[in-house]
Formats: sequence, C-alpha cells, structure tokens
Amino acid sequence: MTRPITALRRHTPGDIAFKIVLGLACVLVLFVTLYPIYFVVIASISDPTMVATGRVWLVPRDLSWFGYEQIFADERIWNGYRNTLLYAIVGTALNLLVTMPAAFALSRREFRPRRVLMFFFAFTMFFNGGLIPMYLLLRDLNLLDNWLVFVLPSAVNVFNLIIARAFFEHSLPQELHEAASIDGANYFQFFIKIALPLSMPILSVIGLYYLVQHWNDFFTGLVFVRDYSIQPLQIVLRDILISNQAFSGGAGGAGGAGASYAQQYADQIKYGVIVVSTLPVIVLYPFLQRYFEKGVMIGAVKG
Repeated sequence: MTRPITALRRHTPGDIAFKIVLGLACVLVLFVTLYPIYFVVIASISDPTMVATGRVWLVPRDLSWFGYEQIFADERIWNGYRNTLLYAIVGTALNLLVTMPAAFALSRREFRPRRVLMFFFAFTMFFNGGLIPMYLLLRDLNLLDNWLVFVLPSAVNVFNLIIARAFFEHSLPQELHEAASIDGANYFQFFIKIALPLSMPILSVIGLYYLVQHWNDFFTGLVFVRDYSIQPLQIVLRDILISNQAFSGGAGGAGGAGASYAQQYADQIKYGVIVVSTLPVIVLYPFLQRYFEKGVMIGAVKG
C-alpha cells in the first residue's frame, strides 16, 4: 500500500523555520494573555512591599495572606456570595426556560407571526426607553429593593435568542420533526424529547453567557437596590475597595510612611478582590469547554 505523496514529502528548512516562528508566536500570545491573570494571583499572596518595589515577577515572594484574611473576615463577602449565587442560578434557569422555547417557536416556518415577533425582539437591541423610564417602570412594579430585579428584567437576551433560533432552524432537519409527527409527537413533545437533548452544545454556551452576565451584574444593584442585605457580590467588593482606599488615604495624617504602608496593603486587597470575583467562573469554564467549542461555531457561515 503506497503512502500519500504529502506523507512522503520531507520538511524543508523553510518549513521547519516557519513552524519554529509560529510556535514562538503562539507562546508569546499565550504569555501575553495569561501573565496578567497569573500576576494578579501571585501579587495577591505576596508581600505588598515586594510587589510595590517590582520584585514580584514569576513567583510569589514572602507569602502574605493579609489581603484574603481581610476580605473573608468581612461578613459582607459571604452575604454577597450567597446573593450572587442565588441570582446567577435562578436567573440562568429563568433565562433558559424563556429563551429556548421562544427560540424554538420562532424557528418554525409554519409559525406565521414569527417574523413580526422577531422584529419586535430585534428592535429592543437598538432602542430602549432609557434609565429613567426603566426606573419608573420597576418602581411601579414594586421591584425596587427586591431581589427579583436581578432576575425578571433580564429574562431574555435577544442576542442569545437569535443564536438559539439559528441553531433550531439550521441544525435540526425538518425530516426529524416529520418523523416525530408520524409517531404521534406534538410540538411540545418534540421540543422536550428531541430538540432539547440535541441542543446541549448551544444550551451550555448560552447558559454560560447568562451565568457570567448575572455574576458580573454591577449596574442593577448600584441603581435599583438600596437594601444592603440583597446586594450582589460585585457591589460588596466595590464597597470594600472604596473603604480600603479611604483608609489608605486617611492613614497619612501622622506621616507619609503610614499612608504608604496602608496603600500597599490596600493594593494587596485589590488583587485579592479580583481573584475572589473571577475565580468561580474560571473554575466553571473547563467543565463546559467541550460544549463551548461546538456552540460558538453555531450560526457560522457553512460552505
């Protein structure tokens, strides 16, 4: 059995040089991308004096857990974590519960109002009433200082709806629905038993998008909530940063050395806050990576 010609072709010096340059370029891009994250982690556990003087580069120096001790000793952190987990889980579940059936219905060609409804959905991507009408609406709905304000107003993201609609429309063949109809399945049964199990990649990707959206939601708590007991983690972390900045700024009354010392530990707390706020999503991502790689290609141009 003869081998293909491409398999017998030897690598020329130019090919080897190109692969070396390409590999070095990939390593450089990877380093530039990951090093800031890595630096934040090692700076959060290094002595702040070492970090301030530029002696922390690749490994932590003189381990110090002061920043994390200050962060986790604050009861507001645990309250914010609890609230954010609640909003992220309940909000993501509601988002998927609304987005997926709506996308499936809008993908059916026999559903005649779908173009009109899709127009109204798409209209909201470009035009909205503004902050003041939104505030008045939520006030009239009694959603101010209510934890549901983190869940209900963002029940549907139109961009995710369009992606899910494109998946149902182009990735599920019409013959599949016809076969299910012959077996006596209605639209609801087809959606639950066939469409949803086949849409795990897009379901995982959209779920991850919604989860990150709820986890990073800062604006809602800042504008629509005054009750501190239901504030999300992002607002709590912001208040911790502000309080530490005020401490470092006011500590210099007795001399510049005191202000410098306080500022160094305030910077360490800042690094710790960044790690605390981003670590859960970073840990979750690898478990959804295989679905994410498939889902991000949905809707791409196919030849």
